[in-house]
Amino acid sequence: MSSILYEVKNHIAYVTLNRPDVLNCFNFETLQRLGDVVEDIHHNPEVRVAIFTGAGEKSFSAGADLKERKSLSEHEVRRNVNKIREVFSAVDKLPQPTIAAMNGYAFGGGFELALACDFRIAVAGTKMGLTELGWAIIPGAGGTQRLPRLIGQAKAMELILTAKKLSSEDALDYGILNEVVSGSELMQTAEKWAERMLLNGPIALKQAKYAIKQGMNVDLETGLNLEAKAYEITIPTKDRVEALVAFGEKRPPQFKGE
Repeated sequence: MSSILYEVKNHIAYVTLNRPDVLNCFNFETLQRLGDVVEDIHHNPEVRVAIFTGAGEKSFSAGADLKERKSLSEHEVRRNVNKIREVFSAVDKLPQPTIAAMNGYAFGGGFELALACDFRIAVAGTKMGLTELGWAIIPGAGGTQRLPRLIGQAKAMELILTAKKLSSEDALDYGILNEVVSGSELMQTAEKWAERMLLNGPIALKQAKYAIKQGMNVDLETGLNLEAKAYEITIPTKDRVEALVAFGEKRPPQFKGE
């Protein structure tokens, strides 16, 4: 059975970490498979939003597979860490909006995968955090960089340096999560978020995400120039004209990503 399940339905990519017997932990094979899936999403014109979740009801992902890690040489550990960093950076750079539907525990690399997504929705009572320092290592898949950018340096330092475990309710208060729901509502809620975005022009959706993500790392003037270039891409599109025609005809627009 594949360690990653992947399907595309109604312009939504569903990516499921499928190792529930080991809390959906990442071994090297799983990282390779996830990397292949993320690459397909990046280049798949049918995908407009992607949802990442975990199999089962216990865990989104508890991070690295420690049983595998114990058997690895230092070289192989470096290989795994480089791979997880590479794959999560690819998730972060996807042109389509991404949602982490966190169905259970999210520790270490599991939490870092969620941080690489644009939106995070978690089941009530879920425990999560960057707990690597308790294992005498540090977050190595982007956690030390993405968490401070999300919630600020002081709060991120608190969580990382104390290896603090958060409840989903705590994470919502910290500004890490966008919403907390019951387990039975999780995927339905994630799909509602996706469907709201699917109502918009697909090209504009990608360009808005690009302008925001790229603009966060530059000065305001450079960011405004990025926004102007992203806007330019939407002007000659058929979807922009369709939106105006649909408004005049008092009907919903039918966007085709053209």
